[in-house]
Amino acid sequence: MNSNSEIILETQSLAKFVTIEGKQLDLLHNVNFTVEAGQTIAIVGSSGSGKTTLLSILAGLDLPSSGEVYLKSQPMHQLNEEQRSQVRADHVGFIFQQFLLINSLTALENVMLPAELANDKDAQALALSLLEKVGLSERVNHFPSQLSGGEQQRVAIARAFITQPDILFADEPTGNLDKNTSTYITDLLFDLNKQFGTTLVLVTHDLTLAQRCQKQVQMQDGKLSEPQLSSTEVTFSTEQTA
Repeated sequence: MNSNSEIILETQSLAKFVTIEGKQLDLLHNVNFTVEAGQTIAIVGSSGSGKTTLLSILAGLDLPSSGEVYLKSQPMHQLNEEQRSQVRADHVGFIFQQFLLINSLTALENVMLPAELANDKDAQALALSLLEKVGLSERVNHFPSQLSGGEQQRVAIARAFITQPDILFADEPTGNLDKNTSTYITDLLFDLNKQFGTTLVLVTHDLTLAQRCQKQVQMQDGKLSEPQLSSTEVTFSTEQTA
């Protein structure tokens, strides 16, 4: 990225702590983090390192204990839940490890939902187009219980892109999938991300997935660093996921 690129996401001296039985537990400490528009970045680290906590704060799902976080120039640390929700609706897409589809809705209805909430009159046409892109044209009327894990994640990816978000947050998007399905989902995610020009911030313990991103940062004991990741040199445990 060049120096003229727009800063879409930034933190300054970000910290998060909780108090348990009178003792303070530091989850994040002095995190300074910048993402440029269109960039793809992976946050890696072992279980309990703070990466999912960081993602939640970056996306406005949680508030920091101190410090600042700006998403599309909006001071998320100063906004109430309703205001943060509006920023998310306007600018953000999500993909989760658990898919988080609504069981009572079909694949088509799940994908349409964010667009309908945004009062987009083209919600159905957009959803059908995206389901075609992810290879599910024949499954649009199936419910989540009738779909495999890989198919459910493809629905979730289509849902994430339907509002054409400025930034997409993905939390272990291949964590519940087998190796072959993970490869397919990874290719699909990056293909769509490139097509839509979306900024991508993902949390993963998967080095192969992390290396698909332009940049990798590592969480360790609530602190951020920029490791040189390689398939032969792993600086963190991959036995567990956050």
